[in-house]
Amino acid sequence: MSSPSRIPDGTPSPQDNARARTTLARKWSYRLLGAVAIPLGREDLDAELRIRLDALCSMLHEEPFVTASIEAAGADLATLGHLGRFGLRCTTEVLGKGLLALPEFQPVERYAERIALAMGALGAGFTAANAESVLAQQESMQRSLLKAVRDANWNLRESQARFDEVVTSSTNGVLIVDLEGRLLQVNAATGQILGRTSEELTGVPLLDLIEPTYVEVLRDAMADLAAGTTERFRQSQRLLRDDGESAPVTLAASLLRGADDQPMHFVVVIEDGTELALLQSELRRQSLHDVLTGLPNRQFFTTQLEIALRKADPEHGITVFHLDLDAFGMLRDSFGGRVVERYLQHVTGRLKTLLAGEKVMIARFGGDEFGVLLENTATTPGIDAIMKSINDDLVLEPTFVDGHGVSASMSAGVVHRPGTDSEPLDVLRSAERSLRRAKKGRRGQWELYHAGQDAEELRDDALAVEMPAAWENGEISVRYRPVVRLADGAVSGVEAEFHWDSPESGVLTHDRCAYLAEQTGLILPLGGWLLKVAGGQSAWWRQRGQLDRTLAVRLTAHQSSDADLVSRVVEVLDQIGVPADKLMISMPGGVLSVADAADNLAVLARMGVLTAIDDFGMGPLDFGLLASELPVRAVRVAPGLVASRSPYVAALLPLLREQGVAVAVEGIDSAEQAEWWRAAGADFATGDHFGVAQEPGQFLETLEPR
Repeated sequence: MSSPSRIPDGTPSPQDNARARTTLARKWSYRLLGAVAIPLGREDLDAELRIRLDALCSMLHEEPFVTASIEAAGADLATLGHLGRFGLRCTTEVLGKGLLALPEFQPVERYAERIALAMGALGAGFTAANAESVLAQQESMQRSLLKAVRDANWNLRESQARFDEVVTSSTNGVLIVDLEGRLLQVNAATGQILGRTSEELTGVPLLDLIEPTYVEVLRDAMADLAAGTTERFRQSQRLLRDDGESAPVTLAASLLRGADDQPMHFVVVIEDGTELALLQSELRRQSLHDVLTGLPNRQFFTTQLEIALRKADPEHGITVFHLDLDAFGMLRDSFGGRVVERYLQHVTGRLKTLLAGEKVMIARFGGDEFGVLLENTATTPGIDAIMKSINDDLVLEPTFVDGHGVSASMSAGVVHRPGTDSEPLDVLRSAERSLRRAKKGRRGQWELYHAGQDAEELRDDALAVEMPAAWENGEISVRYRPVVRLADGAVSGVEAEFHWDSPESGVLTHDRCAYLAEQTGLILPLGGWLLKVAGGQSAWWRQRGQLDRTLAVRLTAHQSSDADLVSRVVEVLDQIGVPADKLMISMPGGVLSVADAADNLAVLARMGVLTAIDDFGMGPLDFGLLASELPVRAVRVAPGLVASRSPYVAALLPLLREQGVAVAVEGIDSAEQAEWWRAAGADFATGDHFGVAQEPGQFLETLEPR
């Protein structure tokens, strides 16, 4: 019986030839990327080499067969990147063997000579083009060297003029001193420091301008400099002014040598000590304060927090607020940077006014985040009263900036009366964690730090950072649970889930694993791995006639928006062999408002993949997703609604069925629950009542009739 992929006379079909060429082009690309430097990614290089391979195959089929066009193809190959002899050798090895194995060049005896001649022509063309490229590079280098010499001569003259300009206009005193110690050149700044003109100072011995008690120190330093003992020195000095007063300065000197490495003269730079001290003081202030608002910055706040912790009143203690403006991004995007900066200055002023009666330090941590360190007394208002006054002031009394009425609430994480032995950074981290909890789905709220709650988050963080190693060590596996048709109890599909058997924390379920991996970004490689493993298992079952059911895979928000999601699914469909209509991909409903996620869903649906929405809450926004023409085949009811068995939810299920959307529920734990949802009109269900997630072999055993 003939193969369906061939034409009846035994000639390979176009599909056979295309697949064989694609495989050879990918092998060629893989070998080249491992041997030479090519400025293309793997996918781009695959496509480029496929085009060149198609052209080469066409040349081999031409009648009469000539090698001139193949030599041209070899020359063009040299433009692909820095291939060199390694790239040529790799190319001839791959193509020399690969072309002989292509179905279209069978029988081999008919095409062997052509392919051998083609490899020679390809190499000749490549070698000639490569040689021309090297000659062109050498010629370009010679031109560049000649230009560099001309530029160097020009730059020398220009640098001399620039040096003279810098010396003349510098605010520091600059002196050119000969080896005997006399001033050869003096700029205007030196005259201003000493109260004399540059002409009056020229020719004067440098040591005559130094206070007598400092002369010996400078003389010894310059002697060491002239002898080559030191390369430069810097010291505090006092110069004699024309009015008899002394000027505190910092003096730095170095020795300038000629082309023969012999000393020529000294270069001395004088910095006015008074101005430098003022500048250093200002720099210290700026390093500890925010430029926009003038408030202390995080570094200064942390230092003061450490002091306050040690000196806190034993009875009342301190309170630390980590404040954050809500909807700050919307303000910035709507009104621009100028309005936002002025609004931050307004917020700064309001915080100072509202807390004016307290012993308080207010800092700006950056962006829209502020810190408040409150040293409590018997009359200090409660945290709720403070937050209410802040939000009432900012929200109910908007300020006008450039004609825009602007207002925004503030959320806060609060640490109240931390122990005196607490570390400042630990207190700030606790306040920041509490702020994140306060902002979850809310605005204008505050959250008080609780040690137990913080410890739970720390455990989550620890698990999240341990997860990559656990995956590497094989602690994380893929397990499978049945998807059951509620109408008759038949298994209609299989859902793939994560399973982490942690030695320290015990078994972690799929949802827990997905949540932890989402926090660190591990979900992308880990989720791709689950898709590939589950796809391979599904194909294995199907090939052996053991199980031919739909494979369901749930994605997180991060996965749904992943730019590589479609290519990951294509790999499962094409390379692993899972039929598109046997794969169901579901995405959280909340992420489908993001364009990338919606586009991914639409592309998958066009490929024939079954698509679904997770966490469907039965609200107007959820039904709005269905009205937006997203290609959705099914929805999965939000877990919080499954146990409620709400008549409201049951009344809405027919609306979904009218739109041709199947309804699935997860977490069914009892026969009573399953019967309620069946009667309500749900189509499919998962849960421990129908079977827990198991390894592949155990999963099949549960499906066998008993």
